[in-house]
Amino acid sequence: MRVLQSVVREAKALWADGRGPSLVAIAGGWGILLGARMVYPVLLPYLRESFDISLTVAGFLVTVLWLGSAVGQLPGGVLADRYSERSVMTAGAVVVAAALVVVVTAPTALVLFAATGLVGLGQSLYPIARITILSDIYPDRIGSALGVTMATGDLGQTVLPPVAGVLAAAFVWQAGLLFIVPLLLVAGLFVWATLPSAPDADDAADPAPSAGLRDVVADLRGSNLLFVSFILFLYILIWQSFTGLYPTYLVEVKELSSSAAGLLFSGFFAVGVLVKPLAGAAYDRIGMRNALVAVLVGPIVGLALLPFVEGFWSLAAVTAVVSTMLGSGAITQSFLSEAFSEDVRGTGLGVVRTSVATLGAAGPVLFGGIADRGYFDEGYLLLAAVLVVVVLLTLRLPTSAQSD
Repeated sequence: MRVLQSVVREAKALWADGRGPSLVAIAGGWGILLGARMVYPVLLPYLRESFDISLTVAGFLVTVLWLGSAVGQLPGGVLADRYSERSVMTAGAVVVAAALVVVVTAPTALVLFAATGLVGLGQSLYPIARITILSDIYPDRIGSALGVTMATGDLGQTVLPPVAGVLAAAFVWQAGLLFIVPLLLVAGLFVWATLPSAPDADDAADPAPSAGLRDVVADLRGSNLLFVSFILFLYILIWQSFTGLYPTYLVEVKELSSSAAGLLFSGFFAVGVLVKPLAGAAYDRIGMRNALVAVLVGPIVGLALLPFVEGFWSLAAVTAVVSTMLGSGAITQSFLSEAFSEDVRGTGLGVVRTSVATLGAAGPVLFGGIADRGYFDEGYLLLAAVLVVVVLLTLRLPTSAQSD
């Protein structure tokens, strides 16, 4: 009962003072963007057949998507510092919609890869602006606000992939992507209509880029930012490796149908809808170290058990255990948003997220290479081992979320 009362109290606080519609717009756009990105793993078996590509090449396609999502975050952060977050996020939604149209009409694998990279680049414009504007709107509840937004992202990843799978099975794989285009355009319009417009020219003036970079470097030296960034890199490497080929693993190794695999994949993110707001609130209350350990211990067990589990319901249980790691994003990114000074928050977040996500994007292609050599099961045991390292590093952090 106390948990329910706490959730209701947090929800009322987030909605208060006219801030609710802005949170809905930001979270809704994020949910559709992430849902669009996670449609790729579900459609990967269809893409492999249509373009005659191996598991390694299929993994590289997912890597291209993640890489595009990573490299644009630094310029996206700079733009968020200098201009209106509304413009940056709206542009991201429109670019992804246009890129998906190119994907579904791609005549060759080369065009498919290029358009997929553009999908990632468009998506990369959104996340930093999302965090910086939430930091301004909710200076006292960034963990909860970001947790709700990220949970909505998981809601999009829960709903859109199975819909795409059904459409692909009933019609053609292109239908599994094309239905997302109007959703993105509506989301972009909602963001544009709800969020504040660009600041005045005098207010928008930022320090010189070199000064801003010096401030970012100073922030990195003065806190646990580098250490947390390395933890975030390892987590992204694990998460992208797991999600990039999990539906394919369920179909080709566990011999589930495509629809059953899509259902389990969406279930992975469905748990995140519940975990992320709780993880964000936990960050605000008990600090980063304790909150991170709580959400990461279970997935170690789940990943280690995965190769030895058979049957839909057993796999569903293991998938649910693994999915608690989704809460770590709300924790680490809340810390990062508070660790940088306000003037360079967007640039600093862009530097960190671009760096760690670019390196982490290597995960799917490396994991695909392991799978191609007949070590699909062993790959998940390797991910469990890396996650053990993440937990051990997390235990070295101070108890307080704000400690340097």
